Amino acid sequence: MTIRTGLLKQGTEFQRNVWCALYQIPPGITKTYGELAKELNTGPRALANACRKNPFPLLIPCHRILAKTGLGGYAGASSGKLINIKAALLKHEKIDTHAV
Repeated sequence: MTIRTGLLKQGTEFQRNVWCALYQIPPGITKTYGELAKELNTGPRALANACRKNPFPLLIPCHRILAKTGLGGYAGASSGKLINIKAALLKHEKIDTHAV
């Protein structure tokens, strides 16, 4: 599966590379920031910053990226409604957020 190039006119080349990698993660599968960062030969914080800048969080599934200690952030938030949305998206994909 590939992203339509028209969707990726925003962001830096690095961000677009991260977003393409996120797009490849299938529903029901999660990775940690560290795991995906290692695959992309970058650091987890740089990866998290690219996730934060994701212009299409429902199409480019940054909700499938977790902190090694829990859910982590979502769309730049570390608590509140956006984290509840992340948890709901994961639950919809049959991912047990209580085990995270």
